[in-house]
Amino acid sequence: MRATVFIVAAAPCALVISIPITMVAALGTAARNGVLIKGGVYVEDLAKVSVVALDKTGTLTSGEPQVTDVLLTARRDGGPADDGALLGLAAAIERHSEHPLARAIVRRAREADLAVPEVSGFRALTGAGAEASVNGRRVFIGSPALFEDRLGTPLETFKAEITRLQDDGKTVIVVGDERTAWGLLALRDTLRPNAQRAVAALHAAGIGSVVMLTGDNLRTARAIAREVGIDEVFAELKPEDKAARVRALAEERGHVAMVGDGVNDAPALAEATVGVAMGAAGTDVALETADVALMADDLDKLVYALGHAKRTQAVVRQNLALSAIVIGALIVGAVAGAFTLPIVVVAHEVSEFLVIASGLRMLRS
Repeated sequence: MRATVFIVAAAPCALVISIPITMVAALGTAARNGVLIKGGVYVEDLAKVSVVALDKTGTLTSGEPQVTDVLLTARRDGGPADDGALLGLAAAIERHSEHPLARAIVRRAREADLAVPEVSGFRALTGAGAEASVNGRRVFIGSPALFEDRLGTPLETFKAEITRLQDDGKTVIVVGDERTAWGLLALRDTLRPNAQRAVAALHAAGIGSVVMLTGDNLRTARAIAREVGIDEVFAELKPEDKAARVRALAEERGHVAMVGDGVNDAPALAEATVGVAMGAAGTDVALETADVALMADDLDKLVYALGHAKRTQAVVRQNLALSAIVIGALIVGAVAGAFTLPIVVVAHEVSEFLVIASGLRMLRS
């Protein structure tokens, strides 16, 4: 009889149910609050995060940049004749791209009712820009680094203009062919209204480092980072560079949550401990790769997700401790002969109900 009482007392029912009931409640509550988490393991990972890496365009900013400056720098070599022609040429190439900067250029050309020539042979240059043939001539559009490093096109004559625009937090796009840069386009994306508050809340929540990973130039990235309160900036990164940087951050500082919305962010999202996609604006690739989706495109939801995960883990630990204490007490009493079989059965069922009720607290957050 004592052996039978011991077997019943040692049954780990409460211990086993303490985690899944809490996780199911936590996942459902997070979904109701606009945070889709793809499984309980990612709740556990979110609770361990010590570094948050944020993409710039579409994450810290609204993802709706505006063209602020159009500067024609060269009227030779068959290039555009005026600022309007330069913008129309840029729009002709960029209308084949899905990048937010490309959409902004096309939108500005349409608003100005500019003539947009036909192009052929469009090719995206990942992390740098694009190229296409216009009237039989190969035309490039992209970052200053594309022209200086990959094409060898000199930009010294308007380096000061590029620096000035970048120091104002603007992204500079160069248009030209292999030999000559014909002009510059400057674009500025507006910060999300709650970006600064969200970064401050991340620091207050115990996140050790909040960093920015962007393909934009360093001057523009630093200008945005100063406004928001970012700790560290890594700029001019290609998609593979972002993934490498996330890997390095994880090795140096612990668990990393990467937040992004575009195709370029997908490798970094996959590399991070937890990949977080800005859901409504995120591309299909980013949403598929990420472990968490913020459905409202609201960085405050990221702060909520991290706090929710930590609270979930606290409830799980409480349930495990409660279960272990009850089972341990029942085992000792059963071995000592202090408990009868009915007492052990009742105590066991009561402990299960207590653990379930404790886990269901996550439905209230």
